[in-house]
Amino acid sequence: MRAREQWSVPLERPVHVANELARRGYNADPEAVTLIAGCPDPELALERSLETVPDDAVKLGPEHVHDAVDTRARSPDEMVRGAVTTAADDPADTPGDPPREDPSVSGGTTTAEPTNGSGDSAVETKGVSEGSHTPSEGGRSPSEGGRTPADPAQQSVAVSGDIQSTGTGEYSDFVAVFRDRYEKLSKKLRSRVNHRPTDAIQSMPGGSDAGLVGMVSDIRSTASGHWLVELEDTNGTFPCLVMKDREFADLVDELLLDEVIAVEGTLADDGGILFVDSFHFPDIPRTHNPSTADRHVEAALISDVHVGSDEFMADAWNRFADWLHTAEADPVEYLLIAGDMVEGVGVYPDQDKELSIVDIYEQYEAFSEHLKAVPGDIEIVMIPGNHDAVRLAEPQPAFDEELRDIMTAHDAEISANPSIATVEGVDVLMYHGVSLDEVIAELPDEKATYDDPHLPMYQLLKKRHVAPQFGGQTRIAPEEEDHLIIEEAPDIFHAGHVHKLGYGKYHNVLTINSGCWQAQTPFQERMNIDPDSGFAPIVRLDTLELTVRNFE
Repeated sequence: MRAREQWSVPLERPVHVANELARRGYNADPEAVTLIAGCPDPELALERSLETVPDDAVKLGPEHVHDAVDTRARSPDEMVRGAVTTAADDPADTPGDPPREDPSVSGGTTTAEPTNGSGDSAVETKGVSEGSHTPSEGGRSPSEGGRTPADPAQQSVAVSGDIQSTGTGEYSDFVAVFRDRYEKLSKKLRSRVNHRPTDAIQSMPGGSDAGLVGMVSDIRSTASGHWLVELEDTNGTFPCLVMKDREFADLVDELLLDEVIAVEGTLADDGGILFVDSFHFPDIPRTHNPSTADRHVEAALISDVHVGSDEFMADAWNRFADWLHTAEADPVEYLLIAGDMVEGVGVYPDQDKELSIVDIYEQYEAFSEHLKAVPGDIEIVMIPGNHDAVRLAEPQPAFDEELRDIMTAHDAEISANPSIATVEGVDVLMYHGVSLDEVIAELPDEKATYDDPHLPMYQLLKKRHVAPQFGGQTRIAPEEEDHLIIEEAPDIFHAGHVHKLGYGKYHNVLTINSGCWQAQTPFQERMNIDPDSGFAPIVRLDTLELTVRNFE
């Protein structure tokens, strides 16, 4: 007899049996799964059943389970007589009793309209198609009730953006990172204006037409209500006046210090100021044509799990994991987690009073255990957030080796914040989202709010930078280059941090803030934060259609 393998979790539920079979490369008939799970010793029953399966078979059927049990039952030295009970033999199912619910089916499988925390249905942003998928599409034949394992040969995920920090904190490092930002973003703008360096513009005669690409170094209003925007390039600074009656004057409300823009206009008679006639952001091209997968395959996008918090929603997480084990979730082959795996320690005042796990390493151990509930054939990508045990300054390097050793479930792809995950040809920009606090604080409510977190994400796409403003709430690390630039237009932009659900399309970029898995904490109540918890946005990668599922 072969030695019995060790299981990461007891095979006490059908979903656990199905997951173990998938891990070993077997598909299984739902009846076979139920039979094994109903055994007094499911581990032994599974082992014996697999011994009856031909070497070239990939599917375990009920006949294999019956053969294994019947054979062992006739052998007195094998203590498995009566190990399997069929539904017909189960005394718990007596005539007149209602059928028992299959524990492998989640209570959260109904497609739900996302809510804004008040109970009202949120209005879907124009351009986003939300709908249910057909699990049988895509060339696979899922068995009813149970998940059909994914084909690893068809899966493809590559992650770019991980960094090795080189900054020393010297003044020269800050100069280098901002120079790199200017040079890279100015290349995206120079084709739109007839750019002249600031020192060249200063020598031009009054009344000349001029264009300038610069970094915003100051914004102030004049006594007459106009806007004076000072732009800086590598040669100096130059003042630009936006008249309040120009049709683009409201764009000044969107400006943040240190972002790169372009303007065109006419010099004043004395040449000392540029009257702005047009205004340009680096922006995502309106003609952006997103890439899609070649087959029907889906990705679940989540963030802000916060294991270790008193308010971590373990039941909602288990419903989500159980649903992933069902046939309905067959197309979901990827799970992208945008930071804050754990609640952390000392993140805000008196946080220790709101922790169920007070040791940071034990928090990651608990998170890893919860991750084991996810089917083993699902590819996982993770980046850190501000509650995780990495530096706060962005870009945040990926988890260190000690934490990676703890989070070994699924051999997840672990990268920096931000990173690009290319999933079957679809580029997903993953950013935890700390800078959203700053964008929301600085911009008018109609352009950025917590209730509609995709709107400030639009602003980051427009600016082509995930954390444009330096010196505010967002800590930016000095590096040799600026890793926070959005150099290439993504197909999907995924963030979290603000614990609110929001989604839409900006210039054909599907933009999703995925909410959280934490109920309202006392700190959030004091800060008037009403989280959107237990939601899982599911993106169909061949069409970029979005379905939001509620497991709360």
